[in-house]
Amino acid sequence: MPTLYHSPNSRSSRVIAQLMLMKKLDAIEILTVDVPRHDGAGRRDPRNPHPEGKVPYLVTDEGQGIRESAAIMMYLDELFGQPFSPQIGTPDRGRYLSWMAYSGGVLEPVLVAAFSGLDHAAFKSTFRSMEEVCTALETALEGGSFLLGDALCVADILLASPFQWAPHLMPDSPAIKAWVKRVDERLDGDAIAAFEAEAMKELSALEDA
Repeated sequence: MPTLYHSPNSRSSRVIAQLMLMKKLDAIEILTVDVPRHDGAGRRDPRNPHPEGKVPYLVTDEGQGIRESAAIMMYLDELFGQPFSPQIGTPDRGRYLSWMAYSGGVLEPVLVAAFSGLDHAAFKSTFRSMEEVCTALETALEGGSFLLGDALCVADILLASPFQWAPHLMPDSPAIKAWVKRVDERLDGDAIAAFEAEAMKELSALEDA
């Protein structure tokens, strides 16, 4: 059974949401670990084999470690028959892969820059601006309810997740706000919240031990 190293209310929470959507949470061993937080809380957990102590981190049945949310979410989707991605070789596969790479390569750096107040021409020319990110998402959503049309895919879960955690960073765009809401509606928010609450209890118990 693959093992997912997870810390509640972190980037690994979107992997939990994906597993719940696929009804495969019980097919993965979930190990709750601590991580350093932006506010100074948390710590690097020696039980976490991630090279930098981050989450998510997935260890396959073969003992191979997979890092980065996009890679882990693609692996899990493919492991369970690709219920939420275009099949390999189909026309939409290229667009799907582009969005998966866009998440870590463009969206997250731009959001971190916005959050931290970083404004530099070299940064914008490399990673784009928030305005360009907004245009890219709005253009994609002209074709349907989700990034690839009318069917939810893993890329929607991945790219919508930062706006779910930090709604103040969401562009003032009706199309993007409606898209994030549609993604929210497809996920079981109550079940995710209950899972995260239990994970927080488990983490607190480990810290007190």
